Amino acid sequence: MRVLVAEDHATLAARIAQGLRQAGIAVDVVHDGAAALNAVDQAPYDVIVLDRDLPSVHGDQVCRTIAGSGPRILMLTAAVDVEERVDGLELGADDYLGKPFAFAELVARVRALSRRAPSAPPVLRRGDLTVDRARHRASRESRSLSLTRKEFGILEMLLAADGALVSAEELLEHVWDANTDPFSNIVSVTIARLRRKLGDPPLIETVVGKGYRM
Repeated sequence: MRVLVAEDHATLAARIAQGLRQAGIAVDVVHDGAAALNAVDQAPYDVIVLDRDLPSVHGDQVCRTIAGSGPRILMLTAAVDVEERVDGLELGADDYLGKPFAFAELVARVRALSRRAPSAPPVLRRGDLTVDRARHRASRESRSLSLTRKEFGILEMLLAADGALVSAEELLEHVWDANTDPFSNIVSVTIARLRRKLGDPPLIETVVGKGYRM
């Protein structure tokens, strides 16, 4: 899963990003509305954590522009009254969270939004392999798999594709963030580690020059 955090308070933005990364989520951060719109044009985000009071382009306008275009929107605001929250939802936000908030709730809401697509149910299964997206757990033949955040992200994405081919570029875009070198071999190295942990018989097929599939 890849998330964009659009928050003008730099310290808060950094803390949100750090916490989401610790939860196994790839995160990019911007600090104003114009940068948020540009980032959405450049990368395929699953969820956007959007502060309502952004400078440059207001969060309301950012929400109106991107609502319904793909990424789910979790709007953040310091406003406490119901009318303000209703306004935010009517702008196209998928969920609303008031400041201050419990970080565990933020992570849970981000994960819930990412699971709303009908092609990606909370629990993914293929043969004897099970991936519980909600609890961030994976097992094969009832054997728990100890996976890194990136290994889990790749496995989740390949399973959600349901046998369709997924390119290395798509994996890089969704599982890693914008600071990753696009010319590195990090995807193939992570796939190799994941294969070893999954064991035999092999589950991940490499289609040379095109990508991977389950």
